[in-house]
Amino acid sequence: MTAKADRYEGIDGLKAYAIIGIALMHVLSNGEYGIGGFVFERLIPSFTNLVFLFMMVSGFGMCCGYYQKIIDQKISVEDFYKKRYIKIWPYFALLCALDFVISPSKESLFEVFANLTLCQGLLPNAKISVIGVSWTLAVIFVFYMLFPFFCFLIGNKKRAWSVAVAALVFNWLCTNYFKAGRTNIVYDAIYFIAGGLIFLYRKELAEFAAKHKIIAGALLLIATVAYFAVGGNTLTMLFFCVAALAYTLGCKRGGVLVNPVAKFLGGISFEIYLCHMVIYRVLEKLHLVHLFGNGLLAYIFTAIAVVCGSVVFSVCAKWFLNKIETFLKERVNNRRVNHV
Repeated sequence: MTAKADRYEGIDGLKAYAIIGIALMHVLSNGEYGIGGFVFERLIPSFTNLVFLFMMVSGFGMCCGYYQKIIDQKISVEDFYKKRYIKIWPYFALLCALDFVISPSKESLFEVFANLTLCQGLLPNAKISVIGVSWTLAVIFVFYMLFPFFCFLIGNKKRAWSVAVAALVFNWLCTNYFKAGRTNIVYDAIYFIAGGLIFLYRKELAEFAAKHKIIAGALLLIATVAYFAVGGNTLTMLFFCVAALAYTLGCKRGGVLVNPVAKFLGGISFEIYLCHMVIYRVLEKLHLVHLFGNGLLAYIFTAIAVVCGSVVFSVCAKWFLNKIETFLKERVNNRRVNHV
């Protein structure tokens, strides 16, 4: 979302809440805490599906930043893919190295290699344990690979709707015939396409959400209730994700989605997503996961430690990588000057 006209600040807040929800879910599922009730048996476990919201936001955000440039051929293929690799690879490579150091093995070495190519999403039914949550990154990077084709698919609204219907059918076939789950780009394609459709109608949706906040909020509430009443299938998840993203487009400064904290967390949301399980494993090895037993207090402590630890790690890692990048650029520039 690089163009000023297409800057929707509420999306940072949406990503911030989504990543906190996913972290809460992973802590609960891995810690095996002895706590029950709707919140811990249905609500927090359902946060696993917020990865689809990330995919939809990714589809929308990529369109805001690159759709018109791709259509008008104002960015080269080389520059486009360089930007994608430079944005993701250094941080992800650092995480993979840390994960391997924590749990070294021959199998982990193979998986690290697959991860470092950023092509692991092309593997059929890959089950990679090194940075296990990175299956989402793998799918999203395949989306990046296909983005020029994606721009063609949503080249006009009529074609985009046709493609959305086909993607929805393919999603159903993946579940009921091809036995391909959510780690497969074809299964997930409907969420990226939905993000593209929202991009095509972004001005109308933003205007509606800004003028009719109560209606937009009511639709989001209905979508949330439908998700739990009917079940977490593709249609209810699509309804929720679309309602959430559409509501976000109309958010202005001062709300729960648009504030300095939400902006900060949203800006490093994917870094937090990738590292939070590494932080959890470190806490686990230090025997802090059940420091206060197996109940609510232990869960709250671990969840806060994981989220805060992930934020600190993400900020420090980005600072460290930026310093290395600056150092390397200075070395290259000095060599060029000396050669001249």
